[in-house]
Amino acid sequence: MPLEPYDFVSPVWREGIFNNKVVFCTGGAGSICSAQVRALVYLGANAAIIGRNVEKTERMAQDIATARKGAKVIGIGAVDVRKPELLQAAADRTVKELGSIDFVIAGAAGNFLTTIDNLSTNAMKSVIDIDILGSYNTVKATLPYLVESAGKHKTNGKTAPQNGTGGRIIFVSATLHYQGTVLQSHVSVAKAGIDAMSVSVAIEQGPKGVTSNVIAPGPIAGTEGMARLSKKENLAAANKAVPVGRFGYVKEIADATVYLFSDAGNFVNGETVVVDGGAWHTAGFAGGFEYPEFLLSGEQVTGVAGSTKKSKL
Repeated sequence: MPLEPYDFVSPVWREGIFNNKVVFCTGGAGSICSAQVRALVYLGANAAIIGRNVEKTERMAQDIATARKGAKVIGIGAVDVRKPELLQAAADRTVKELGSIDFVIAGAAGNFLTTIDNLSTNAMKSVIDIDILGSYNTVKATLPYLVESAGKHKTNGKTAPQNGTGGRIIFVSATLHYQGTVLQSHVSVAKAGIDAMSVSVAIEQGPKGVTSNVIAPGPIAGTEGMARLSKKENLAAANKAVPVGRFGYVKEIADATVYLFSDAGNFVNGETVVVDGGAWHTAGFAGGFEYPEFLLSGEQVTGVAGSTKKSKL
């Protein structure tokens, strides 16, 4: 059953602004990335969402397609972003079936809660490989198609593009590393690397017409990340730590995505759009764990889905 449009996109955007465009999204079955893609599809795009779980990815693709009558959304499962050959095959299939790749969202990620002294080498490597190497592999697989799209959708800032925009990539990052976040050293390292990669893409591929930017979500209600990384009984207190007084919604991440991919985002390149209600400035959200009492207690992380047991370095 189709969602109400306001559940995933604001009404300020004109329908059809992404007609005949194609978005390629890794992590597309996730709660945030699926909302990003759904908004683009609602506004005219077709899409390919990429994931590891075949059933979940294909089911989400069918659900996203309900956003607009006649939309084409393919779910490509069994793809590990750490394996470049699988991503290349997914990108090639997308172009073969949908005609192009105009927009890319690199959203595949891994996360759990642990202190650095309990973080194993394999666990650290896994997160870095999924986030950084996975994002790199996504760029490598899709960049030729993005350059081609950018050439077809040049914008000069003075006249409206006749056939819309194209040749743009968004990396989904986080704000964890801005001031440091306890229990998130591994993810902070990975997200910092993604931010750096986006800038490199921006300055190297900008002359070819490709733009590269980052969206950094803060605490977003109803997402898998919130469920995995926070204690339910402490969410009310965490709400108060956000300057605007509430958690965000996936619609607000989707709106930022539409902005960056639309004509309104033509001159934005190599930047990070933080969508967190000002939360990182207070460093107030720590998933309900008291600082520094929790760290000094020697207790293991409990009460959340995304945690690990003690392991040797």
